[in-house]
Amino acid sequence: MTKHTVTRLFVGSLLAIAGGVILTVVAGLLAFANGSVVYNGPDVVGVNESAFGWAMIIVAVVGVLAMAGGAMGQFVSWIGAVLNTSRLEDKTWFVVLLLVGLLSFGFIAMLIYVIAGPDGTEAAKLRGGVPARPAATA
Repeated sequence: MTKHTVTRLFVGSLLAIAGGVILTVVAGLLAFANGSVVYNGPDVVGVNESAFGWAMIIVAVVGVLAMAGGAMGQFVSWIGAVLNTSRLEDKTWFVVLLLVGLLSFGFIAMLIYVIAGPDGTEAAKLRGGVPARPAATA
């Protein structure tokens, strides 16, 4: 996976997470403003069933699904970055991305990689790279 692909996946998944958060918050605020959710102090004690209330539940579920998809995209982009940096001769980026990601600080490492990290596929091309499949012999 090239750095360009990793970057696009990382940014796209961030946008999905942000969109999911916005959808969920807006649905909750609209449900509260419409009286679909009944509070007693800080506790939710009831839900008024209405078409609008059900619509807001559906919007909130879509928001949660967007956040889950974005989280999966973040994980896939981290795996792509780790595999990409494993192709480099200097393994510093590989080790840092792997360890920081395993210590649950992968977002920070990925942000630094997207801004300043090298592309392992470009380095492989410069070294002559290993072909995807061996050439056929007669």
